[in-house]
Amino acid sequence: MSDNDLEIDLDDLERRMDGAMASLRSEFGSLRTGRASASMVEPVMVEAYGQMTPINQVGTVNVPEPRMVTINVWDKSLVGKVEKAIRESGLGINPQLNGTIIMLPIPELNEERRRELTRVAAQYAEHARVAVRNVRRDGMDQIKKAKTAGMSEDEQKLWSEEIQTLTDRFISNIDKALENKQTEIMQV
Repeated sequence: MSDNDLEIDLDDLERRMDGAMASLRSEFGSLRTGRASASMVEPVMVEAYGQMTPINQVGTVNVPEPRMVTINVWDKSLVGKVEKAIRESGLGINPQLNGTIIMLPIPELNEERRRELTRVAAQYAEHARVAVRNVRRDGMDQIKKAKTAGMSEDEQKLWSEEIQTLTDRFISNIDKALENKQTEIMQV
């Protein structure tokens, strides 16, 4: 057994936690704050050609004006599926059809809708925290394996602390991102 087998790949753990943060940022980008943005439809998946596909892979997403998003669906047979995916996405937008173009008028946010969006943001943040904790658990499992391979108690403790520090940093970043997003949503 070489010493390298007893190393824990912190870079890999950090990369995976970064992935959870990136995913959270894209989910937050999809939460509308009263202004139209193409990113708000990014997380919406459409069943196209037998698989779940992002909207921007079945049509062109545009923002022709501050309170309107349009999706020009390339394949006429998918228009209904795209419309249905938007309706069921929880974006709270009523799509309007105009041939192969789906128009999404962005209504002003009322207080109730803002509160609802802050709850959605909190759910997204919780999913990210769970993802980070899962990566942490993987790291701790690696330490257990290394223990049976002969890692010393001191090394186990050091690695555990490193992984916990990394986890705490990411959880803290998630909490800050959530706080900022909720503040942004509640601004009138």
